[in-house]
Amino acid sequence: MTPFRLDSETAFPAPLRGSSFLSALKAGVSADEFKMTTALPEWLYPGPAGGWTSDMLDHLPPDAPRHVELIDGALVMRPPQSLFHMLAVGRFEHSLEPPAHLAVIREMTITLGPRQRPEPDILVVDKATLSLETTSFTPEAVYLVAEVASVESVERDRTTKPIKYSNAGIKYFWRVEEEDGLPVVYTFELEPAVKAYVPTGIHRKRLQTNIGFDVDIDLTLNWPPA
Repeated sequence: MTPFRLDSETAFPAPLRGSSFLSALKAGVSADEFKMTTALPEWLYPGPAGGWTSDMLDHLPPDAPRHVELIDGALVMRPPQSLFHMLAVGRFEHSLEPPAHLAVIREMTITLGPRQRPEPDILVVDKATLSLETTSFTPEAVYLVAEVASVESVERDRTTKPIKYSNAGIKYFWRVEEEDGLPVVYTFELEPAVKAYVPTGIHRKRLQTNIGFDVDIDLTLNWPPA
């Protein structure tokens, strides 16, 4: 399923708002897109003048989806996740054992810039930056990000997000994909001179590496349950 993505500057033109189904089709809008836009809440469509910015995610209304990212000024709303995604995220959340000054966090955003606020599945962050009021992290506070790819997110996780994370100077990036029902972990480290990620391994069944601390994670997921 493709995620719902809406950029207030590049969404359907103003004449289509409230237009008939026939006129929408003539303008090149698909039937599914027409149904979606006619059902959008007022806060979402057509969106704020000048487009969405990172700080606006802290002020979305109560009926907004739980997980909303901002990528290039466009809102990306995640559809319901698969059981594989849930199990994989849980495995990394509970198996990573960073040193005392770092903490493992799941599904919180990083504010990379005024129009960039992605939400990785797993983060390892500096504990000194944590507070009960934290809603997002700066890239300087983030040591590792991990994305568990799904059908709808795989292109962002393979291309868009790694570029943004590396440009922001985040040292380690992992991408997790499903292969025959099991996670495969692609690990990367930042080459600081060019601000680009260099592959450091492809891991199946077990993730063993060192990212300033030792990592040893069983990737079998223990599924199905006994």
